[in-house]
Amino acid sequence: MKYTLLLISLLLYSFPVIAQDNTEYRVISTAVPFLAIASDARAGGMGEVGIATPTDVFSQQWNPAKYAFATQAMGVGMSYTPYLSKLVNDIALLNLTFYNKIDDRSSWAASLRYFSLGDIEKITEAGYHSGMAPIIERPNELAFDVSYALKLSETFSMAVAARYLRSDLKIQTENIDASAASSGAVDVAGYFRSRDIAYNSFNGRWLAGFNLSNVGPKLKYDEEGRESYLPTNLKLGGGFDFIFSPVSELGVHVEFNKLLVPSPSDSDQDGDIDINDDFYTKSFLNGMFSSFGDAQDGFSEELKEITWALGLEYRYNDALALRTGYFHESDLKGFRQFFTLGAGFNFRTAVIDFSYLFSTSDLRNPLENTLRFSVSFNFGDPYYN
Repeated sequence: MKYTLLLISLLLYSFPVIAQDNTEYRVISTAVPFLAIASDARAGGMGEVGIATPTDVFSQQWNPAKYAFATQAMGVGMSYTPYLSKLVNDIALLNLTFYNKIDDRSSWAASLRYFSLGDIEKITEAGYHSGMAPIIERPNELAFDVSYALKLSETFSMAVAARYLRSDLKIQTENIDASAASSGAVDVAGYFRSRDIAYNSFNGRWLAGFNLSNVGPKLKYDEEGRESYLPTNLKLGGGFDFIFSPVSELGVHVEFNKLLVPSPSDSDQDGDIDINDDFYTKSFLNGMFSSFGDAQDGFSEELKEITWALGLEYRYNDALALRTGYFHESDLKGFRQFFTLGAGFNFRTAVIDFSYLFSTSDLRNPLENTLRFSVSFNFGDPYYN
């Protein structure tokens, strides 16, 4: 497909986490924003919650500590998420995940997320006059993760993950030798799952978790360019499983997320929100800690930087799951507000999930009216946690 460089820039920065220089929005800017996209349809159907939900193959993105409670020896999952599907047909996020139980208390996992921005046909001035065929560029970004999870008790586990990031978005020109940018990051996560508790008319199970993710050096595309922060996040989640019978359960989940990246502010007092040199010169660690108190309007604006989400999942006989959820972000910080619906079907070792998103804000969501799907397979001997 033919795109101008301007159009590609708009597509790249259509992510809700990218900054807009005006007083209406104060959206925080980061590199590799594709990491914020829910890459599996199960979480996508529950308002994009996943920190404290029951373990599944795709736990790597949300909370790798959940793998310590996996009930199967190993699993593999694949997902496909179209992006901006109402505008183009070749921009998408692909995800491949694998986990393996080492023993009853520990496991490891690996995943690959690949974000493709499709084909760009570039015609140079010399090529235009000579009638040469256009040059095809294929900008893309990827993240490769490995994690290790360990049960510290019968109800609590922790995990660490290492991540390699590569962002190849630059378009080659005759005068500039563009190259891809790369960086590394780590995650630290924890997961709590209580024993089943007997109540008057049902049993129940409490769930909780956290994940401090994408902690690592900033990305830099060239020697003269400014560095961009990684989307370092602190996510906290909780939930409760209503166990009505051996074949009927309802999970209720809530999740909060804080982006640990410095906030843009009106540094020159001209009435416009901008990103000044101090924003770029802070180290990533300094930026993490300062992000808790650097909002221009103080604590009230810091609270607006926290997104929250609610998710429901009804599971019947380990064969059918019905899901819905809601995600909310302040209109000052990105205006992502949407409902989701989803369903999952379990065919012995195979699980197929679907999800659909409805935007409820004035800002059009890149995933609006898009059907997402994922498939996973579980193998090996069962584990009884």
